[in-house]
Amino acid sequence: MPQAFRNTLLSLRDLIVSAGPLAFLGAGLLALAYWWLNPNPPKTVVLATGPAQSAYEEFGRRYRAALAVEGIEVVLLPSEGSSHNLELLRQGQADLAFVQGGTAQLQPRDAEQLVSLGSLFVEPVWLFYRADAAPKPDPGSRAGMPAPKQAPAVLDGIPQLRGLRVNVGTEGSGVPTLMARLLEANRVNPAEVAISRLEQTPATVEFLAGRLDALVFASAPESLMVQMLLQTPGVQLMDFAQHEAYARRFPFLTPVTLPRGVVDLAADVPAQDVRLVASTTSLLAREGTHPALLTLFAQHAQPLHSAPGWFNRAREFPSTRLSEIPIAKEGERAINEPVPLLQRYLPFWIANLVERMWLVLGILLAVMLPLSRIVPPLYQFRVRSRVFRWYGRLRDIEIELESGSVQPGELLKALDTLESQAEKVSVPLSYADELYALRNHIHLVRKKVLRA
Repeated sequence: MPQAFRNTLLSLRDLIVSAGPLAFLGAGLLALAYWWLNPNPPKTVVLATGPAQSAYEEFGRRYRAALAVEGIEVVLLPSEGSSHNLELLRQGQADLAFVQGGTAQLQPRDAEQLVSLGSLFVEPVWLFYRADAAPKPDPGSRAGMPAPKQAPAVLDGIPQLRGLRVNVGTEGSGVPTLMARLLEANRVNPAEVAISRLEQTPATVEFLAGRLDALVFASAPESLMVQMLLQTPGVQLMDFAQHEAYARRFPFLTPVTLPRGVVDLAADVPAQDVRLVASTTSLLAREGTHPALLTLFAQHAQPLHSAPGWFNRAREFPSTRLSEIPIAKEGERAINEPVPLLQRYLPFWIANLVERMWLVLGILLAVMLPLSRIVPPLYQFRVRSRVFRWYGRLRDIEIELESGSVQPGELLKALDTLESQAEKVSVPLSYADELYALRNHIHLVRKKVLRA
């Protein structure tokens, strides 16, 4: 092996040994910070949706497709609806879920255990009824006035449900709770209404077969069931004439209007504006859900829910208003702030890693930079120790010479041995002067021995 190459390897070895403890300390602190911060999200997340053919199920599929691009598998967990979703979150069976405002009784601990990623869309209360089952208007006339023509049977108020067979959905959907509030506000005794709690699909079958008079459910207009019933002959949608009053009485309700012809312009469906009440649906998450997952869901909510719809204009949703649960900082940032700079040019997992680790990296640099000052002196000590260790033996020879305890011939042999060992020492060129100084000192001591 060439001597120059050997010297380079030795110098590199000394540098590694000198800086090794500091590098090991830095790597250990970095690994500890990575374990503590856990910057990368899990690859699987559970999203509670809703019944089959519901808007929740449809939006769940869209989120699953959007996050699959980021390498995240979204497992869709079917449920009975909003109230059931809230229970799944409380029990830890779901990480995120769609929850409709006003359809479930919130508990005091929910504000501590759950966070919201903002309101995503409005869900009107759809009350469909069969036209032949609606109560007929009173055909009587005032005194001295001719009897009016028979008006079509219509429903425009909750009190008119008395005596009808009405399905309000399962308890897990949250609609029974909402309807109970509306019946109470209208002073309608639940015993005056034949209430059933079938699931949405079997209830629709019973309704179309004439064994139910009305259906009540809350859903976004993207629901296939809503689309079908709006265009079914003989099925009418109840007009909430007092929808503004409902919004004043119940803070979780919003007055909305289904515009004339919005379902089918050519067929003019509906034939007139229909007044409705709606509640906002939010995407809730458990407090322990990974922040990166919250960021991903909140960011993908922008393209999924910002388009104009039947009841909202473009970019009205997602929104941080009308939230019964505190908004997560990830949702607040994604809704109200532009996309972070790094995420515009880097894959999400890299940008997320840098964003979550940059503060720790800054702290590590602040700690490691002062410590790194010990590396040059330590390196210098290691290199010079190869030379200085032989000075101890040279001094012993000189002491033995002065004391006369050893014959000069033995001392010359010891000097020859010392010189041969010194010739094998390799040091970087910047420290070669100390090696040559050792050889000169060996030569000076040899002269003293020869004079003796």
